[in-house]
Amino acid sequence: MRDEFADDGVIGRLLEKSEVWAFVGLSGDPGREVHRQARLLQGRGKRIVPVHPDGAAVLGERGYASLAEVPGPPIDVVGVYRRSEFAGGVVDEAVAAGARAVWLPLGVVDEEAARRARDAGLDVVMDRCPAIEWARRA
Repeated sequence: MRDEFADDGVIGRLLEKSEVWAFVGLSGDPGREVHRQARLLQGRGKRIVPVHPDGAAVLGERGYASLAEVPGPPIDVVGVYRRSEFAGGVVDEAVAAGARAVWLPLGVVDEEAARRARDAGLDVVMDRCPAIEWARRA
């Protein structure tokens, strides 16, 4: 069922055409996977937006405590770097914030939330790693 949310065309479009990625769960800890993924995409020319309860700046970008606080332009992709049991709430926040897509990385799976996002018109990628997908296209 997870392959339902691993469409190669969607993955390619999000990696190549998106500009603004909000990373929910991004803190200043460089040892965390979300930090590595944000740094990678920032290095590929994406604007990253850290979203973490402490609202701290990360990788030179202003942080926000929630997706609702992020000002425009609209978020292209919300990276949901929270455990699976919290992913649904983040996905619902992404829909409410007007994001265009959600990306749930490896090991983060919530099929009901993914369907809600898709039904709301968002592109959805689930259980895939941006770095692996980017390397696969190289």
